[in-house]
Amino acid sequence: MFQIIWIVIVGAILGFLAKLLLPGRQAIPIWLTVLCGMVGALLGNYISSVIGVRHTSGIDWIRHLLQVVGALVVVAAGSALYPQARSRN
Repeated sequence: MFQIIWIVIVGAILGFLAKLLLPGRQAIPIWLTVLCGMVGALLGNYISSVIGVRHTSGIDWIRHLLQVVGALVVVAAGSALYPQARSRN
């Protein structure tokens, strides 16, 4: 149970950080920001495990950087796709 709460907290932090770093305004709701942050964290973890830097001694700076980059990509994609999905209804 605590792991799910931790995933949501990290997703929120990464999602809002990505919204701050992206230029312009991202008109996506809070729930989508958190979801995009969660997906970005998973994407960063996957890439770090593929290149072999997921588990290192000390703080995993490369993994965290890849998580932020993953969140940037997913939030940008989510903000680009969200108005189109809303206009179809």
